[in-house]
Amino acid sequence: MQTALWENIINTRTLSIVGMCKNAGKTTVLNRLLSESRGRVLGLTSIGRDGESTDVVTGTEKPGIFIPEGTLFATAKDMLPLCDVTQEIVYTTGIPTPLGEVVLVRARSAGSVQLAGPSITSQLKTVSDLFFSLGAEQTIIDGALGRKSLGARAVAEGVILCTGASYDRRMEKVVSDTANVFRIMNLKKAETVPEESDRPLAEILKASPEALIPGALTDAAVVPLLKSGALRNARLVVKDPSKVLLTPDTLDKLAIRNVTLETVEAAKVLCVTVNPVSAYGWTFDAEPFRKAMQAAVDVPVINVKEATL
Repeated sequence: MQTALWENIINTRTLSIVGMCKNAGKTTVLNRLLSESRGRVLGLTSIGRDGESTDVVTGTEKPGIFIPEGTLFATAKDMLPLCDVTQEIVYTTGIPTPLGEVVLVRARSAGSVQLAGPSITSQLKTVSDLFFSLGAEQTIIDGALGRKSLGARAVAEGVILCTGASYDRRMEKVVSDTANVFRIMNLKKAETVPEESDRPLAEILKASPEALIPGALTDAAVVPLLKSGALRNARLVVKDPSKVLLTPDTLDKLAIRNVTLETVEAAKVLCVTVNPVSAYGWTFDAEPFRKAMQAAVDVPVINVKEATL
């Protein structure tokens, strides 16, 4: 990994690892970061369950999570017997999950852990703050499938976006869809935020060229306004990237009509990692895949199977 990128990553206080699909390489990325912690105290949690040797959805083998001694981690109580580190429970959060209350643990030896952390943004923020109060220098959140709300700055300052051949047999689709998610997650932060209104968007735009979208921004809401010509030369502001549920075609049409999309809060995508090996039996040519992805985004793209830190 390039020195500048590595410095960027370790200097990002709260970091989330977000996958485009199962088996995109998130755990491999996480283990690389953990193995290169270089004496720093890290706080680690997951939105959803992670660390098991067999994926509970796909039934395929996956790498476990191996942490250094001194690492802080948050997991549900039912997961503790499955962690082979010496454990010191340092905080009980009161946060419930289907696998028991989330507790904060300090690893008194190196070893493998299984994580099942909180699933709500406010709870993740609470856990992250607790890590820092206990001496962590960085919090890492291992994301779950489809939870692009992890790109909200309320959760993390920086994001590593992981994609791979498991997403689709067609390399072109993997690249295109990943680039679209990258585009949404990297929306410009709004310098000013329009006043919130409960009026329909079409009415707001008649009176003003800008609008705050309180909920999700969807094709169903946007496409009719594009067709009518009501949506042109405007500025739309959403709360965070997870609220933008637009297809690539609609995003392109907004750009053509000089409509700017901005966000109240958003993390920064630091890099994209690619895994050319699918869990379902097919593979992509590694370097052409990486180069195609690099041509589609303006951050470093790393082959997770080959990169070293």
